[in-house]
Amino acid sequence: MTITILPYRATLEQACDWLEANTGTPWTLARLIEHEVTPYVWLDYDANYPELFGDANGGYAAPIFYEGDTARLAAGSEDVLITITKDAYKIVARLPEPGFRRQLHELRFQKKDLEKLVKLLERASQPQPEPKAAAESTAGIYKEQALAAFAPLVKMNLDTALTGGGGIFGDDGARIKASTKKAKSKIVWNPVVLALGLHDVYRVPLRGLSRAFAAHEFLNPWRDEWERSLRLLGH
Repeated sequence: MTITILPYRATLEQACDWLEANTGTPWTLARLIEHEVTPYVWLDYDANYPELFGDANGGYAAPIFYEGDTARLAAGSEDVLITITKDAYKIVARLPEPGFRRQLHELRFQKKDLEKLVKLLERASQPQPEPKAAAESTAGIYKEQALAAFAPLVKMNLDTALTGGGGIFGDDGARIKASTKKAKSKIVWNPVVLALGLHDVYRVPLRGLSRAFAAHEFLNPWRDEWERSLRLLGH
């Protein structure tokens, strides 16, 4: 329940108070940055930098997003130093050395960003449903997906190996047996069996294979099975 009124552009104090009221935990500038909430400062029009302001002759709210600038704030800086921001047209712009300095009390946080953060935190706190296990008889990944996930990790022609590699990646080449009765374009592979075969036969590092499972959304249903396989291997 909202206890305090949140303005369109909140000060650091207003943002932290509102978040504490809505999450039940204290907030600081460092924690806001940790949760990727973008701070802004208002830049009054300066004729010395016409390309930065364009038609915004009254000034505009400039975001602070560059890692070096936000890290400085998170570390407890006594003021704001902006070296990279976006211009009035939202195009990334590097500011003249040494950058623009502003006071901490000039920081502002957008209402929509703070409200979005609260929703994300509420969603994360809810019990997560158990992931549905892939049905072994039919579920798998298509060859194009297998190539996207694993081909960059091997030196051989994975496309050729998948097409004719019975016995290399398991008894049926890691293919889901039920799918082999369909058209070639409908054949699917078990990505865990495939990945283990790439490790056993071609010495593809498990670390690289794990990164592949983490990087591709279509491998989500098999991540738990992959993690179980790693534990059985002692990793």
